Amino acid sequence: MKIVRTDRELECPHLDRELAALGDLVLLPEGIAEEELAAVVADADLLLMCYTPVTATVIAGARRLKGIVKYGVGIDAIDIPAARATGVPVVNIPEYAEQTVAEGAFALMLALAKKLVPIDRQMQAEGWAWPTGRWLGGDIAGKTVGIVGLGRIGRAFARMAGQGFGARVISYTPDMDAGAMAALGVTKIDTLHDMLAEADFVSLHCTLNAGTRHIIGAAELARMKPSAFLINSSRGALVDEAALLDALREGRIAGAGLDVFSQEPLTRKGHPLSPLFGMENVILMPHLTFYTAEAMARLEAETLERCREVLEGRPVLVKSRDPRLLAQESGVRFG
Repeated sequence: MKIVRTDRELECPHLDRELAALGDLVLLPEGIAEEELAAVVADADLLLMCYTPVTATVIAGARRLKGIVKYGVGIDAIDIPAARATGVPVVNIPEYAEQTVAEGAFALMLALAKKLVPIDRQMQAEGWAWPTGRWLGGDIAGKTVGIVGLGRIGRAFARMAGQGFGARVISYTPDMDAGAMAALGVTKIDTLHDMLAEADFVSLHCTLNAGTRHIIGAAELARMKPSAFLINSSRGALVDEAALLDALREGRIAGAGLDVFSQEPLTRKGHPLSPLFGMENVILMPHLTFYTAEAMARLEAETLERCREVLEGRPVLVKSRDPRLLAQESGVRFG
């Protein structure tokens, strides 16, 4: 068996040891060119990916491929229709970091509200900061937290904000009814613009697809309060990042906490978002809100289970509720 894992920069030592015992394991870097990936995968039995795009060209040339395993949640980088057309099952690992990513997003929200990063920088540089207006933070309690996408991670975030910190929690999630939201302590808002106008903090937790790409654009940013913060730990392309950069430069929103970007990695120079590095009201994470010891242990263990199913010719277990994965008809089982 030939097994290919892309994005080797994400260290998975336990997973790699076990996969190497199952077959010939090839590790590829993030950012590998499509041609090179296609050449390596051409005779592969199993492909694991995290960030690297798996295109129709890659899939069409992989004649022995028995399955594609996304060791993570988002599947927007995989050409699902191409995989379905060739009968190659695709599976992700949707449950390993629900609480973890919600905690990471909440940490960004707290840090923004309390100005923890600029205060720390001041302490490191000067040794002290006196209580002047520059350092005046805000509370979470009593504020309105708006969530776009009340899925697994969004629900965990809602619980932390509402039950944990006493915030009013509202959500724009079109496919969820008001009663189900109320049971979670969340108020349903029917339009995105209305939700944005009410929220003091906006956190994005929806999947990236054709309907959600740039769901936060210039018009949506204009609906936010000048005192409001945007948090994105989901996918960078949910936001029109050029419009966000303009809004931050012009002070039309209070700040942003960002863990994800359309073009990764972020760089201090030569990147469309490089100006973010100089902004005191912006917190940047390198796509690591998922990255804890506990979450990685869960990710590696469940990824290995799915890989074994594929390699042994068993139907692979799909736990995701994403309709793109639920539409698969061969080589899968649902649970």
